[in-house]
Parts: sequence; C-alpha cells; structure tokens
Amino acid sequence: MVSIEILNIQGHSFTAVTVFLPKTTLLTISNDRGYIMCGALDVGLLNRQLADRKIIAGRAVGVKTIDQLLNAPLESVTYEAEEHGITKGMIGEEALLKMI
Repeated sequence: MVSIEILNIQGHSFTAVTVFLPKTTLLTISNDRGYIMCGALDVGLLNRQLADRKIIAGRAVGVKTIDQLLNAPLESVTYEAEEHGITKGMIGEEALLKMI
C-alpha cells in the first residue's frame, strides 16, 4: 500500500509518501528542490555515482512514520544539501525549510 499526503510547513507545500513493504516502510518528504528520507536512502551513492545530478537530500534512521521523519535528526546529508546549509544532526523539518 502507498500513502501520499501534502504537508504544509510554514506555508510551504511538501509531498509525504509512505510505502508499506513487507517488514519495512519507506518514507520520503519532498518538494521540487530536494527531499529527506528514511534509512533506505543511500547518501554515499548520491554523493559518488550520482554526484553530477547535485541531489539535495538527507537521511534519518530509525524512523517509522512521517511525523518521526520530520522530527528526527538527519544522520547524513548529500554534499549538495550541505551547500544549501543542511547539516548532519539538523531535524528533518528544518532541513526541508532550507530546500525552499
């Protein structure tokens, strides 16, 4: 099953997607500039093999809901995210607001 909802964070719209899979759940919150995601995100891959795409993204681990993803500290971020002021340890909602 897949759940899609629009989140309003300080007047800005983001799309939250939850994908329910056997024994795990994939979570993403995005806008047209970047996204944050659960631990399934491979930041290393984005920084190495896909570096030319300049993807703005962050990863939070141990989250099981969209609300947890919004409030969790990011465990890792892409180089491009760092260029936009997004840092490891920043909570998800704060990172999203730097993507507007």
